[in-house]
Amino acid sequence: MVLRSLIILPEAEQDAAQAYFWYEEQESGLGEEFLRCVDACIQFIRRNPELYRVVYESYRRAVVRRFPYVLFYEYSDNTIIVYSVFHCSQDPKKWRSRLP
Repeated sequence: MVLRSLIILPEAEQDAAQAYFWYEEQESGLGEEFLRCVDACIQFIRRNPELYRVVYESYRRAVVRRFPYVLFYEYSDNTIIVYSVFHCSQDPKKWRSRLP
């Protein structure tokens, strides 16, 4: 198995943290389930980074199971960079503002 570097940008970590706290307010334990689903998505990306299609320039989108979130990431030179943990009801242009 190829070892792939993973970089999760602080903005993406902040997205996940905000969602965690929101889900925990709704129901105790739901935030933990959200983080488990995000982590499972990230691990799947690490194993199959090219499985998800390119949606904009070189950026790909992976769907988080059970929750209305997607991860936007880039993969090149065995490095995965996660830019955003994005709620699907937000303005799609918002995540593009984070791209380098």
